[in-house]
Amino acid sequence: MGLTIGVDIGGTKIAAGVVDEEGNILSIHKVPTPGTPEEIVDAIASAVEGARTGHDIVGVGIGAAGYVNRQRSEVYFAPNILWRNEPLKEKVEARTDLPVVVENDANAAAWGEYKFGAGKGHRNVICITLGTGLGGGVIIGNKLRRGHFGVAAEFGHIRMVPDGLLCGCGSQGCWEQYASGRALVRYAKQRANATPENAETLLSLGDGTPEGIEGKHVSMAARQGDRVAVDSYRELARWVGAGLADLASLFDPSAFIVGGGLSDEGELVLGPIRKSYKRWLVGGNWRPVAEVLGAQLGNKAGLVGAADLAREPDPIM
Repeated sequence: MGLTIGVDIGGTKIAAGVVDEEGNILSIHKVPTPGTPEEIVDAIASAVEGARTGHDIVGVGIGAAGYVNRQRSEVYFAPNILWRNEPLKEKVEARTDLPVVVENDANAAAWGEYKFGAGKGHRNVICITLGTGLGGGVIIGNKLRRGHFGVAAEFGHIRMVPDGLLCGCGSQGCWEQYASGRALVRYAKQRANATPENAETLLSLGDGTPEGIEGKHVSMAARQGDRVAVDSYRELARWVGAGLADLASLFDPSAFIVGGGLSDEGELVLGPIRKSYKRWLVGGNWRPVAEVLGAQLGNKAGLVGAADLAREPDPIM
């Protein structure tokens, strides 16, 4: 099928990479992320042009944070960019003269991990991304399942707690309010405020106050055995595992793949998640239990997945 380009739209930079059929990134070109929606379209085209130099490219896949339509052409809504019913495929094709498909960024990362990372050898996997928020993707029967309108697998906004914490989406009690990087920091601040004597290492990494705690401080302190930091990870894992148990009841996958920035901590987070998942899995002592695997592609998963999806005429059902 030839070489394709995957595009990852970040908050500070847009990366375009040439990817072969084995998932290898052959070259990559980055440009700063500008401020306006139309400038971002121009920047995507610029990144694609920079990456394609010296390569024969057959298509482009764009991973966008937001709701993407079933036809992989339009962004219904993007929370961090003022795209509303944005015809992104049409605009980038006009600027690059290449075929373009648009995909939700979490779906693209899930596809990348399924095809080239931790999901290799599995037919049925559920991927979640634990970052600032919580995203995900569903691959069942070797197909990326996006739902009738294209906006399935928004796992972060499953309501876990009726009338719970207010979410940025406008609802209350969403899963990502209890299982995300933001949630981890909140747990650490609350615990450090209640028992500062158990958070000496954690507090020393910031400005000495609970309010100064950041995500990087929690991971550093947990690796050093700080009690509050470790307990905060356990609380995060409790909520992640409970959510995975619910997803198992819906999809019955052979594996869950946990990606996103928090997965970089490896067994510090994966071990407690597995324990919580088995604790909440209905019939867990008498049924096969899906593996809980750490993602392997890191922050390249979305770019690689988007590039590979550009080769597929219609991999989505």
